[in-house]
Amino acid sequence: MRDFKAKVYTLWCWSGCGLSTAFWAMVSVLGSLFSESGRLQHFCMRRWSRDNLWLSRARVEIEGLQHIDRSRPQLLIANHSGLHDILSLAAHLPIQFRWVAKKSLFHVPFMGWHMRRSGYIPIDRENPREAARSIVSAAQIIQSGINAIAFPEGTRSRNGDLGKFHSGAFALALRTGVPLVPVTLEGSYRVIMPKTLQVNPGVIIRIKIDRPVDVAGYRRSEKQRLMGDVFLTMSANLSELRSRRRPGEESEDPVCRWIGGRGMGTDP
Repeated sequence: MRDFKAKVYTLWCWSGCGLSTAFWAMVSVLGSLFSESGRLQHFCMRRWSRDNLWLSRARVEIEGLQHIDRSRPQLLIANHSGLHDILSLAAHLPIQFRWVAKKSLFHVPFMGWHMRRSGYIPIDRENPREAARSIVSAAQIIQSGINAIAFPEGTRSRNGDLGKFHSGAFALALRTGVPLVPVTLEGSYRVIMPKTLQVNPGVIIRIKIDRPVDVAGYRRSEKQRLMGDVFLTMSANLSELRSRRRPGEESEDPVCRWIGGRGMGTDP
């Protein structure tokens, strides 16, 4: 019976996600025809994110919002272990921002066009010469007053551990001179289990926003030092966030209790 209930809930969750995605995507695409600022598209992304956090019964605990400076642009660096990282940040950060994404995604039919219309910032990771040019272009966008978020690991972690950082986001931070803000998330990978579509209700996603790093204290040649310092900060924060997990905390959610477990497939 537990497996049956879990499948019913997962089907309901993905069906709701499909409806929400279709609606907000339509509004965003139509809005992009009249607005190139990306503000309307960001609003749609925020509402879509809140819809899907509610559908998946994911709860978000966030701290450090005082480190978000609304008076100037910042580059936020976040770890990435699942779709719900994106949903949590979009729903709970109190600022307009744009995602930094690999340039290849901008070549995907329709999606790439909409990403450009939404003001997303492309970074080329394949060609070193083009990568340098894309960082210069991205820096100009951020310096114009746009907040941005980058995932320096380049791909999602399957187990929630912090992966190896790529240097592009840190080269971008040094190029812009804007404060670099480490953002650490824990729990996202447990909402949708890797290599499955199963949705686990009741997961708490914890987010810690650390103090901004003043990149003026680093020369451009010290990209590796900056990357290492941020990695150590985020690694320590991730360990701290993990230590806050309580046994069976997912069962605090009524949907999880209805299914009949401490958390469907989550680690103890």
